[in-house]
Amino acid sequence: MKAARRLHAGMAILAAMAAGIAQANPVRWQLNMTPGVTDVSERIQALHNLTLWICVVIGVLVFGAMAYAMFKFRKSKGAVAAQFSHNTTAEVIWTIVPILILIVMAVPATKTLFQMYDTSQSEMTVKITGYQWMWRYEYLGENVQFLSRLDRLSDRTRALGSGLDPYAVKVGNENTYLLDVDHPLVLPIGTKIRFVVTGADVIHAWWVPALGWKQDAIPGVINENWTKINVAGTYRGQCAELCGRDHGFMPIVVKAVPKAEFKSWLAAQRSENEAAATAATPPAAAATAAPAAAASVAR
Repeated sequence: MKAARRLHAGMAILAAMAAGIAQANPVRWQLNMTPGVTDVSERIQALHNLTLWICVVIGVLVFGAMAYAMFKFRKSKGAVAAQFSHNTTAEVIWTIVPILILIVMAVPATKTLFQMYDTSQSEMTVKITGYQWMWRYEYLGENVQFLSRLDRLSDRTRALGSGLDPYAVKVGNENTYLLDVDHPLVLPIGTKIRFVVTGADVIHAWWVPALGWKQDAIPGVINENWTKINVAGTYRGQCAELCGRDHGFMPIVVKAVPKAEFKSWLAAQRSENEAAATAATPPAAAATAAPAAAASVAR
């Protein structure tokens, strides 16, 4: 009895410790897929759950039948093995049932794949180019583009012998060491956005788990994908293809905002880009360009 009480007490202590750790670190104890914020990610998670439960049912039936047979028909109870070469009915059943199960899983999976690659009726297009070791984002037709790379504080902290504390790199209460960037990709929610993805030097891969897909960025190749974010927020990702020495230091940050806020941000970025382009134009070139433009208008 004492041993049983000690066992129960020990199990209770372990359960309490596990609960405390899980509460402090909920992401580490997440057992299912990362919940997504797009229609595609939700469908992928639903397919995952469907497949998981089909496998659970099959496992329970198969291992349950094995355990029952081993216990019920064991040699110590005088069971004698049956002597036969085949059973046509059993063979038909174990051929047809798996085919039906595969069809049940294949039909929704195929529909999801078609949906994932359907970039038609997109409301805007963003070009993503992977570099060693950063990303370039271009809002096509909007005259807005910028580079996005590891934030300066993380970059200084990661240096050997920097003396800086990685746990002190935070945005609010969230530790963002090696996870934040200087310029996030800002996108509107409730908008179908088409991405064209390529690489400038080696193969990269643009991956944000919350969006539900990963796309290779290959030099000389244009890959397509799309998203429609349903929930405003900040979503983080990584380059998912080993691309060189600093592969682990090119994170991705997507900031999803309401449409009105995105329009204001886009207008501000466009003004900044135009001002920067004007400031970068040499005075002599500007003076030469002005008469030519006036003559062109006169004609």
